[in-house]
Amino acid sequence: MLLGFKTELKLNNQQRSLLAQHAGVARHAWNWGLALTKQILDHNKANSNDKIKFPTAIDLHKWLVALVKPQHDWYYQVSKCAPQWALKALADAWKRCFKKTAKPPKFKKKGKHDSFTLDGSLKCDHQKIKVPVIGWLKTYERLPHGYQPKSVTISQKVNRWFISFKIEIEPASTPKSVDVVGCDLGVKSLATLSSGLVFEGAKSYRKFEKKLSRLQYLARHKVKGSNNWKKAQKQIAKLHFKIANIRKDTLHKLTTYLAKNHSKIVIEDLNVSGMLANGKLAKSVADMGFYEFRRQLDYKTQLYGSELIIADRWFASSKTCSNCGHKKESLSLSERVFECEQCSFVCDRDLNASLILASLAVSSTVSACGLVSADTARMKQENNIESTLSRIE
Repeated sequence: MLLGFKTELKLNNQQRSLLAQHAGVARHAWNWGLALTKQILDHNKANSNDKIKFPTAIDLHKWLVALVKPQHDWYYQVSKCAPQWALKALADAWKRCFKKTAKPPKFKKKGKHDSFTLDGSLKCDHQKIKVPVIGWLKTYERLPHGYQPKSVTISQKVNRWFISFKIEIEPASTPKSVDVVGCDLGVKSLATLSSGLVFEGAKSYRKFEKKLSRLQYLARHKVKGSNNWKKAQKQIAKLHFKIANIRKDTLHKLTTYLAKNHSKIVIEDLNVSGMLANGKLAKSVADMGFYEFRRQLDYKTQLYGSELIIADRWFASSKTCSNCGHKKESLSLSERVFECEQCSFVCDRDLNASLILASLAVSSTVSACGLVSADTARMKQENNIESTLSRIE
């Protein structure tokens, strides 16, 4: 199983300059190749009879060596891998565009998403890694033991440099303390488990919202492009980075706990993009990080030998009673306590939903791949809910 490993580099000023130079060459190669390919596309549209073959990554690199490198000596001061991988990434971006799975690639700007990729003579040793031309780079944490990557990507964010590469890990099935758990996500609490545990979200954006607003207000009154404006932008970027890291840390701890200690985990297929379209809930939904939660849980269940079951998006987990199986016709978001008219059962709304989700782990509506189809779930939901709840009890 391939996993991505990313860590921060511990650099001196000379190494920072070399990394920035590599990122600049990669950005220049990308922008040059993008301008050239756009000219070719415009020519082919205007002249249908005299079309030029769209270049591959190899063609672009050959033209770069013949036309661009002789005019710019600083290309020879960095590794040849940096522009080569940039043109390869550009060719892949155009392929995704032609398949209509992504938008056309855009020109890159200095200071935004600076990165480059290197391959060749790479070597890892405890807390340092050797890369071509630049040499040994120290890291703040120990690198994976006994693994030599084939390529590495070095990127900059908030004036900090990170290195990332892929490592191969054998999935290990850890002993599980709980067989089945239902996990209901929400904006009030991040996750409510069917076992009764409630995990509060970090709500890092809410915590630093006033400070962020103040920094953005001060930045608006500075001359754009000035040194003071650049300093203000760095402060804003650092705070955004801190907010994102706090959110990721909370999600990593929760998903690791779920994958390590539970054999089967049941969650809902939430329509996150639709929830973000709601102006009243968008800020709270984005602050929780529902998509990142599912992404992390997806690979961690494979890593620790557990099973992830995703309930259908239209499955009425919040409206169904976990005691008798009666389904309510409507349930407003303000009703935080579930009250069943059929059996007078009273329970916390999120806990009731998690209990219903846990029942799906043994339900016949769950397919072999762990997904609940919309048609099957709606047809069998009311008939099977009572039997599945009795099995859990």
